[in-house]
Amino acid sequence: MERLSLKLFDETLRDGEQQAGLFFPYRIKKKLAHLIAQTGVESLDIMPFISESETSLVKTLVSEGLSDIITSATMTGRHYIDQAASCGIKRIILFYGISDRLLLIRDPEFRQLPDYQGKTVDDGIPQNIINTVRQNAFDKILDSLRYATEILGLKVDFAAEDASRADFDFLVECICSFKPYIEHFMLCDTVGILSPEKTYIWIHDLHQFTKNTPLGVHFHNDMGMALENTLQAVMAGVSMVSGTFLGIGERAGNVALEQVLNGLRVRFGIEVEGIDYDLIANVCEYLEQFGVRPASPYSQAAQRSESGIHVNSFLYDRHSYNVFPYDKLEVWFGKNSGASNFQYLFDKEGLQPQSKERYEKMRSVIKSLATEQERCFTGQEVLELLRQGIFDE
Repeated sequence: MERLSLKLFDETLRDGEQQAGLFFPYRIKKKLAHLIAQTGVESLDIMPFISESETSLVKTLVSEGLSDIITSATMTGRHYIDQAASCGIKRIILFYGISDRLLLIRDPEFRQLPDYQGKTVDDGIPQNIINTVRQNAFDKILDSLRYATEILGLKVDFAAEDASRADFDFLVECICSFKPYIEHFMLCDTVGILSPEKTYIWIHDLHQFTKNTPLGVHFHNDMGMALENTLQAVMAGVSMVSGTFLGIGERAGNVALEQVLNGLRVRFGIEVEGIDYDLIANVCEYLEQFGVRPASPYSQAAQRSESGIHVNSFLYDRHSYNVFPYDKLEVWFGKNSGASNFQYLFDKEGLQPQSKERYEKMRSVIKSLATEQERCFTGQEVLELLRQGIFDE
């Protein structure tokens, strides 16, 4: 059996738990963290910013000896990087969307231009404006990378959200420019649009144009091809794979780590160095005790979103995190939700718009309820809570 040096980044407790309707109680999440840490994965991602319980969990796991493996997915900006470092974390995954679609959504200058209110990349935005938006993002990311590495001394990987829809030349520029500050440049197929044939060629070409910068992949399963796409990426030479156990996650989930490992074994006669395959199976069996499973691609359950970052994007571009008919989208509520979840619900139901402060208060209430009751809430359940006056207390 051939041995392969391939880094595995686990996202079960962060991206995996973003699956609408899925909630890991604190005690279960802590147990899972220790089980996953024993498997030999390089990184275990938990996002401490989303709630007080997550912050507490990260600090506890660091104190229990997992400081070398615990990683925090972190938004750009020194404030967020400081928050991660304050938990005792030594490594972060800095993330930012680099497709023009996501860049336009997140650029405050563009969103304030009168001539482009409500416009998306599909509306023929002039190239000079797109170039300015790209440069704004590039500068913002580079500042965060320098701060995290040179000032705080953190290890950093960069996750390029929606890289599979990004301009190729801009993607190459980012990879080459960020290389001095990062260990891996993680290519995200955020809405699962790649095919196996395209994946191999894409990775091969990126290696050629970036002089073999260490690349990783983080592929979603919206169209049911995350596993094959990931295997093709490994064959094309990526040195890191990010995924979740059982493939749980947002919409139709992420690539399943156990399937990648066993797929490499069965199809290519490859075992990954440093991985305990028996303990990988133990994590899966532990999750299965709770009936955990991802939503099937193309199903209605795969059209659900809870993450506040994603729902906020829907307010500006219906195709930002969704490649299927927009009328099937469902927004859920829980500890991963943001104020935008409530704004979206009020808009959809034709309710009287509320102030930003009011939406933020609702967000805080639903996060507390989700943590207290160890569950998530559907839109209809939140409407009932509104009628009961729960958000007025």
